[in-house]
Amino acid sequence: MPKIFITDKEYKADLKVAKVKEYKANLKYWVTDKEHKSKNSDCKWYIVEKEYQADTKICFVNEYKASLKVCEVDKEYKAKGSF
Repeated sequence: MPKIFITDKEYKADLKVAKVKEYKANLKYWVTDKEHKSKNSDCKWYIVEKEYQADTKICFVNEYKASLKVCEVDKEYKAKGSF
């Protein structure tokens, strides 16, 4: 897990997330280019192109609407947190 599909329609999303500064984030995620690296971790994301391929569908929204605050990190070891 998680293969992530990013949608721009809030009603299609499983999670509404907001990008925030690192110190405010509930989840720090790292984007990988290999699907196998994202297995067994909510904080390592593999972005998919098609909605049906995704484990989780997300929509980026304003911070006050979000159910989860996230921050993208540049190193794999910095990624932590879960949905």
